[in-house]
Amino acid sequence: MARTTSFVGIVVVFGVLAFIGSTHAQLQINFYATSCPKAEQIVLNYVKEHIPNAPSLAAAFLRMHFHDCFVRGCDASVLLNSTSGEKNAIPNRTLRGFAFIDTLKSLIEAECPGVVSCADILSLVARDSVSITGGPFWQVPTGRRDGVITNVTEANNQIPGPFNNFTTLLTLFNNKGLDITDLVLLSGAHTIGISHCPAVSRRLYNSSGPGGIDPTMDSEYAENLKANKCRTPNDNTTRLEMDPGSRKSFDLSYYTLLLKRRGLFQSDAALTTNSTSLALIRQLLSSPPQFFFDQFARSIEKMGRINVKTGTEGEIRKQCALVNS
Repeated sequence: MARTTSFVGIVVVFGVLAFIGSTHAQLQINFYATSCPKAEQIVLNYVKEHIPNAPSLAAAFLRMHFHDCFVRGCDASVLLNSTSGEKNAIPNRTLRGFAFIDTLKSLIEAECPGVVSCADILSLVARDSVSITGGPFWQVPTGRRDGVITNVTEANNQIPGPFNNFTTLLTLFNNKGLDITDLVLLSGAHTIGISHCPAVSRRLYNSSGPGGIDPTMDSEYAENLKANKCRTPNDNTTRLEMDPGSRKSFDLSYYTLLLKRRGLFQSDAALTTNSTSLALIRQLLSSPPQFFFDQFARSIEKMGRINVKTGTEGEIRKQCALVNS
């Protein structure tokens, strides 16, 4: 019980400081209650209709939301089509689900033209798709407006990547008003979804351990990946489970694997190299699963407020892939 209180205390203290430092923008629950009262229900109904047929999209939308918020804040800049935009950044080339967002936008535009932002739609879709597939539920205060700038260089430089060490990860999170607790919790999103061999190949073939394997990686796990998945250093297409055997379940298995040195990415393994983050991982594993859900919700709600545009900032796009003319 004492450990749970300590963890919550860390979240609250850092959460207040980060909120003060990151944004004064005011979002609110049911922002569209008067201007478009059916908006959130339209999103939920569409998610309930389609995500059960493609549950892997839950991880895709969670990742898209994360990548959006880390560049210019949660302003749907990742949705914009541009040859020099975020979609073309290395971390975003495997994002998917854009057509899903576009269709939802058209449905809401038919109900309430020019009212609901793409940024809010993406935030709601990420929450609803994760929740209905068995993951945590979190509050999504709305009122975000859409950005009009998308920049490939910013995305390449600001989105945390699979090769980052702990210092780099924490710096990138701190730059967005997030702390070490948020880093550990939001990394837990790797409990669902897939990746591809390029994100791990250098750990299997170009590291300092025997056979080129990263010495921080469990050798049996690494050899299995080399034998059955990433058979060559140049495999760019084979898909990998980030949480083998449990990728469809939002659970604590990801953290269990970290302690067994079976995190897929270098950035996963990095979480065990810092005493504070390692202690947080152990606390999560010693607590009921609902504790993880509750703390994840706190961190992703906090992430959803990063540098949001409200009031007269930005615009309400007519189409999510294009700025208004």
